[in-house]
Amino acid sequence: MASSGSDSQKKTTRKAGAFDIRVFIGSLIGIYGVVLVLVGIFDKDDAQLAKSDDLNINLLAGIGMVIVAAGFITWARLRPVIVPADPDGPPSAGPHGH
Repeated sequence: MASSGSDSQKKTTRKAGAFDIRVFIGSLIGIYGVVLVLVGIFDKDDAQLAKSDDLNINLLAGIGMVIVAAGFITWARLRPVIVPADPDGPPSAGPHGH
């Protein structure tokens, strides 16, 4: 049984996974967002709300950051970075003669 070209490409490439920069950025933004959501829920008082025109800025910013973090993580999962198995080897596709 002959293997197709896509089978040989699967053996020589892999996904960046957790080492993708979008995962790091999304995780950090998500952690800060969760902290702000918790501060917005549990540590609000009338003096802070009066400073911000009766808006709970911590809660709103935290929710926004969690949404952005979910976007980064989703983006990294839907469009993963493909890493060649042999990064020092010649490129498989590209202009020749350079």
